[in-house]
Amino acid sequence: MDNHHPFKSPQFERQQFRARLFFGTSLMVLLVSILLGRYYYLQVIKYEKFMTRSESNRVLVEPIAPTRGLIYDRNGVLLAQNRISFSLSVVIERADDLGLLLEEISSLITLSDKEKSQFYKQLNRRRRPFESVLLKMDLSEEEQAILAVNQYHLQGSLVTAKLLREYPFGQNFAHALGYVGRINDHEIDTLDPVLYTGTLVLGKTGLEKKYENDLLGRVGYQTVEVNNRGRMMRLLQRESPIDGKDLHLYLDYRLQRQAYRLLEGEKGAIVVIEIDTGGVLAMASAPSFNPNEFVSGISHKSYSELTHSSELPLFDRALRGQYPPGSTVKPVYGLAALDEGVINENYRISDPGYFKLPNSEHKYRDWKKGGHGNNIHLHDAIVQSCDTFFYNLTNLMSIDTFDRYGSAFGFGQKTGIDMPLERKGIMPSRSWKQEARSMRWYTGDTVNVSIGQGYTLTTPIQLAVMTAGIASRGEMRTPQLVQNQQNILPVKRKIEISENHWNYVHQSMEDVVHGAKGTARGISKGLNYKIAGKTGTVQVIKIKQEEKYDAGATAKRNRDHALFVAFAPRENPKIAVAIVIENAGSGSSQAAPVARKIMDAYMNFYPEALGGL
Repeated sequence: MDNHHPFKSPQFERQQFRARLFFGTSLMVLLVSILLGRYYYLQVIKYEKFMTRSESNRVLVEPIAPTRGLIYDRNGVLLAQNRISFSLSVVIERADDLGLLLEEISSLITLSDKEKSQFYKQLNRRRRPFESVLLKMDLSEEEQAILAVNQYHLQGSLVTAKLLREYPFGQNFAHALGYVGRINDHEIDTLDPVLYTGTLVLGKTGLEKKYENDLLGRVGYQTVEVNNRGRMMRLLQRESPIDGKDLHLYLDYRLQRQAYRLLEGEKGAIVVIEIDTGGVLAMASAPSFNPNEFVSGISHKSYSELTHSSELPLFDRALRGQYPPGSTVKPVYGLAALDEGVINENYRISDPGYFKLPNSEHKYRDWKKGGHGNNIHLHDAIVQSCDTFFYNLTNLMSIDTFDRYGSAFGFGQKTGIDMPLERKGIMPSRSWKQEARSMRWYTGDTVNVSIGQGYTLTTPIQLAVMTAGIASRGEMRTPQLVQNQQNILPVKRKIEISENHWNYVHQSMEDVVHGAKGTARGISKGLNYKIAGKTGTVQVIKIKQEEKYDAGATAKRNRDHALFVAFAPRENPKIAVAIVIENAGSGSSQAAPVARKIMDAYMNFYPEALGGL
């Protein structure tokens, strides 16, 4: 039997085998070529790129925050320091489940909605691999202990020690120093990311804000090698940070604390200036607040209480409070009248207790019913604070003259003190009224200006600068809180007035305190030095002509403000003081005694000021 299969072809099978072999071999060659090409592409062409990526995963650059500069008073007492604080952060790359991690942390310690919100906002910003994201600042000892015990199942959490700002004297320096606070969403978009890398806070108000660039310092860096979980294996390189500069102030913490004690329970401000240097020895605004609450993030409840308080504790009255200066400006306008030659030392008026402009029946009343009598000259007008005398000056001087001398002594302009947000007050003039009120100037407006009322507004710091200018016989210096290298501030301008006129006004201001009829004679008892001053009582509400002001029947918020300005010792002036106490009543009975206690404290702290007296 023939077993040959008629359809079987050995030649065909060999051809088919060779075709399959060729196809398989070609496919293998192609795949190997692709693999080799890809290998060449990655290892040769893209070598630098992927080598850099590999290094960035293996090597991390970590910022090292600089230490914020310290702030000292004039005697080296520490006013703003840094304390060790522990913060909780999260390294996202180390956390297996971020949501679960936050839930576990929340079950152990309290996380506010604000803290969670800020955490997620930071999370969405651009950051380096394994860079920690802050979750909670300033952990308590109890919170630190709880986190430490549970660290084994809080993978990705990190507790680190940082330096946090602290203000040892609390509210006594709150407005002057200001405070630092956590960088918010708006600020982080405007700040230089290089300068603030690794820094959690910045100056928000006061000197902390004004001198932020000096206090901040410069960030440092360290390069470290890490494993695939981001754990540091070894330190490769380190560039140390440059700490912020320390600030040394003119402020004396003893005078500052005394000022706050004297303002306890009141609303107002006290400013004390060293006349020879222009340095600010004390600058208190009451009521105040505790700046330490802001450092690690104040609660919504506490912040709401501060912002909605009718006492306005966050408002810096020394720099931003604008008050009519009242009779405290009378020495300035008395100097103006003498210097202009419109009166001399013998010029006298009769005071019936009111003043009327020509062809007008309106009475501008003196504070003293029935007036001060006949033969009242400038000395009497300053000593007894005779309004009628200064009303009469409006027959001799225009508003332009009042404006020129008021402006020379700093009214209506910022003093230039090294603090943010200072207000400039108002020195009324024709142009000011036209621009601000779209109205022309009237002589009646000048009458009100002559006694520091009407449109006139000044700040306590302006009143202190004015008083220092009078004491130094026209040397107007820019007030300063931070000491400069020379420790003496240059004279910004010199008001040229005859020495005889300076002597006359100085003697008149001395007699305000030491004269038999002086409005502040009550504070002269037991003084072993001379004070030259001027009282002021400022009307808060308008009283009709036929009505009489009754403090007892008036709500406290509508009562007069009490003011007093002074310098001492009169023979060789060392300090100038300005006091404003809101709704306290008479300047002579309320503000002047405060000034006496401040000056007594200064003479006690600096007995050399009494040398030769």
